[in-house]
Amino acid sequence: MNAAATDDGVRLREMNDADLAAAHSLSEALRWPHRLADWKQVFHHAEGVVAERDGAIIGTALRFRWGPQDATIGLVIVAPAQQGRRIGHRLMSAVLDGLDGCRVRLNATMDGRGLYERLGFTRVGELRQHQGIAQPAPLVALDSGWRLRPAGASDAAALKALDTQACGMPRDALLDELLAEAEFTVVLDDGGTVRGFALLRRFGRGHAIGPVVAPDEEGAKALIAHLAGTNAGRFTRIDIDLDSGLAEWLEAMGLLRVDAPVVMQRGPAAEPPTPGAPRGYAVVTQALG
Repeated sequence: MNAAATDDGVRLREMNDADLAAAHSLSEALRWPHRLADWKQVFHHAEGVVAERDGAIIGTALRFRWGPQDATIGLVIVAPAQQGRRIGHRLMSAVLDGLDGCRVRLNATMDGRGLYERLGFTRVGELRQHQGIAQPAPLVALDSGWRLRPAGASDAAALKALDTQACGMPRDALLDELLAEAEFTVVLDDGGTVRGFALLRRFGRGHAIGPVVAPDEEGAKALIAHLAGTNAGRFTRIDIDLDSGLAEWLEAMGLLRVDAPVVMQRGPAAEPPTPGAPRGYAVVTQALG
């Protein structure tokens, strides 16, 4: 990544572990829910850039490399008092440096969408952020031979393979960490074959459900209903694909829509999904995809 000084006193440099407390303070200023622990978790898998002025960090941007051809970008923040000075453009240019030819995705707020369009990103989808106090949900009936069960250590390879198929990016190290830290991981099992999974883990103001990978909408509902029921009475968040068909069902469970970031991409188009292949119904986080 290209990190450099500019003539207005703003200096860009690579981010390091010592910057995480200041980065967390920036996200708090924007009322983003991330805990310092959430910053530390994502930074394990990131390369980052910070913008400094007079020794104070006033902006951040992180990129996540998933294999040789794919990347995601997230946690692009500029302090409110410093906005309108093209600092966001400089941060984005730095994290895009070296990604020519890669497929790069991000989830854009309304405020950031114009910047990303100017940098060559186009809209390819939309997320729906749902959250609230989870209510007990009726369990979803499964076909004969299908069942939900807790994940075991021997399932890790299958879960990582499903995640790669669903998102199109190899994220084995991330999945290893998520599986180790999750409070619950539930598997959708078809006669001994793992067909889907979902995680419940600490994030932000409470807990998050995600990723959720399933072969179809009913499988996704079964996984989510199980974890929402497990977390009933506690704050729960899930970020779903708009096309998942789950929005109204989630609202009936007390998880109301609060945001709708646009999914944007730059670079080669993704391969069309194979019929019958697993798909992602909920992301890990908006930064990670």
